[in-house]
Amino acid sequence: MRTDLFDFELPPESIALRPASPRDSARMLVVRPGQTLEDRFVRDLPDLLASGDQLVVNDTRVIAAQLTGRRLGGATEPRIEATLIKRIDGSRWQALVKPARKLSPGDVVRFGNEGRVCLLGNLDAEVEAKGEGGEITLSFAFHGPVLDQAIADLGAPPLPPYIASRREPDDRDASDYQTMFARNEGAVAAPTAGLHFTPALEEALAARGIGLHRVTLHVGAGTFLPVKTDEVEDHRMHAEWGTISQATAEALNAARAKGGRIVAVGSTSLRLLESAAREDGTLAAFADETAIFITPGYRFRAVDIMMTNFHLPRSTLFMLVSAFCGRETMQQAYAHAVADGYRFYSYGDACLLFRNGAAA
Repeated sequence: MRTDLFDFELPPESIALRPASPRDSARMLVVRPGQTLEDRFVRDLPDLLASGDQLVVNDTRVIAAQLTGRRLGGATEPRIEATLIKRIDGSRWQALVKPARKLSPGDVVRFGNEGRVCLLGNLDAEVEAKGEGGEITLSFAFHGPVLDQAIADLGAPPLPPYIASRREPDDRDASDYQTMFARNEGAVAAPTAGLHFTPALEEALAARGIGLHRVTLHVGAGTFLPVKTDEVEDHRMHAEWGTISQATAEALNAARAKGGRIVAVGSTSLRLLESAAREDGTLAAFADETAIFITPGYRFRAVDIMMTNFHLPRSTLFMLVSAFCGRETMQQAYAHAVADGYRFYSYGDACLLFRNGAAA
């Protein structure tokens, strides 16, 4: 399948640089395959679902994964920017760095900004290895909780490049780029559909008889990157760690057996649920990595409805929503969204997607 089938034109002005305030005032495009598109707001979500439906949110918490430092030694000490993307063990992380060509195995990078140094001093890391995909393995001088605290002290929220390239990250992003459900630290990118939720919206959903369940998928930086291969099948997904408890799996299975629909809040929740689904659509407890890559032709087993943001051209996420509703349906929906001024990407508006072939 050609990657260019999932391309589309997106004007730069469509990219949101700040979230809506309040969060549930964001617009939401309702997409039911074969039916007319409907322009609504996130706060309308309870009216668009039915009593007994079950929302599933991702409770991962974004860490301060963006670090700035300098390479030590040599004739020059160039500035190094690193984004932590995957924890390997208590002291080692995989990272994407700029400029990667300035680093070799054995080099030491000292992280720390002037006037903002962690209590334990500067944070040093040795370049242990360079991967084929451009990832660098950093071995830090600290370990475990001490390292976690040092990263929290020195790091900044890792805003997506399409935002960070147009404005400097600031203190507002530290709260704006976390969902109200954020609890378990480990993500380096936010599960952005969850950014639209407020306590008031959660109360309205409960009053409607709609359940809400938490799962955890630690989102990696590769989630939002465009596919660079000419053929979709040649793209390699990065693995991400996720968990679904036994109690959550049983609760969702019981609700679905009674006719309730499972509503995945975000592509991360959907990918985790589908990774944990059995052939008959029931869910099992899950605690493992997943690199599931969902493209048109995939048979969905666990998820009936999906709430998500608007995604990048040629991205795995646009391929996923095309699998969920049909590629032509999503191309028409995105064309409508661009023409009608919807805001795209992490801080942008939402869409509520009803699965192709499922009852709406």
